[in-house]
Amino acid sequence: MIVLTKEEMQTVFTMEEAIQADKEALRLFSQGKSTVPLRTNIDVPEHGGQSLYMPAYVAGDNQALGVKIVSIYPGNIAKNLPSVPATMVLLNAETGIAEAMMDGTYLTQLRTGAVQGAATDVLARKDAKIAALIGTGGQAISQLEAMLTVRSLDEVRIVDIDKERCEQFVKEMSEQFAHFNTQLIVVDNSEAAVKGADIITSVTTSKRATFSGEHVKKGAHINGVGAYTPEMHELPSEIIVRADKVIFDTMEGVLAEAGDIITPLNEGLVERSQYQGDLGEVMLGKILGRENEEEITVFKTVGTAVLDVVTARKILAKAKKLGVGTQIAL
Repeated sequence: MIVLTKEEMQTVFTMEEAIQADKEALRLFSQGKSTVPLRTNIDVPEHGGQSLYMPAYVAGDNQALGVKIVSIYPGNIAKNLPSVPATMVLLNAETGIAEAMMDGTYLTQLRTGAVQGAATDVLARKDAKIAALIGTGGQAISQLEAMLTVRSLDEVRIVDIDKERCEQFVKEMSEQFAHFNTQLIVVDNSEAAVKGADIITSVTTSKRATFSGEHVKKGAHINGVGAYTPEMHELPSEIIVRADKVIFDTMEGVLAEAGDIITPLNEGLVERSQYQGDLGEVMLGKILGRENEEEITVFKTVGTAVLDVVTARKILAKAKKLGVGTQIAL
């Protein structure tokens, strides 16, 4: 079995490759070539923790089988340990033997940034020049990189409830992503970030909207990435009503988990028919994506294990090819 660290994964696999992997994963999902059982949650009350198991299998020429194990232990912070540790285990689909273990935390960040990049590439205007990023938490780096990868942007306006954290983030990212030649700007509020923006990405766990729908211009593309429970609501209902196209990573996942999509439906602000379908269906030509430069498009993701296993399989293939990773005998 090969063990891959975050640093090794970064060495062998780029954001551009991750975006292509996520596109393939969602196409396969929409073609019915994947099996994704509901995740299993196990409470560990003695230690105030939870352990979640997210398995998936993808059939076809590029078979992928595996499970991502994500634990939530808030008390770990006091022990100077990660509060949400994650590990990805890949199995050989032909034999069922475990053949790789890799950093699941980084994999989640990578594939989540990449799925937003895939949606932005498919749905945003080709001439997009201004982007907004709301939230500078753990997912923000990959979200920023994905937008920079798929569009040649002049500026990205960045805002966070913690101004100091936002300023530090912009300073570090301006150095890390200097090769994109995009100006990264700290702004004081979401209105300053969103007004006139061609692409808006919100990556927070907020229980209320992180920006106002009235500030969104025609032709904008919006990504809702952070909110993943019925209580979370980072996208304003107004923009869901205004949107010409509302597209998901998976319809079943979003309608079961995403409050910012469930609420407008339950309140009768939109009809179920206004939710077009999945990004994989857009890429397969089964449903329409952006049809003109004036349309407002919305993409909502809550994640799916298909993204994990397909991306992990491709990372493993590159690592083997380049001789990267530590081999251990089981």
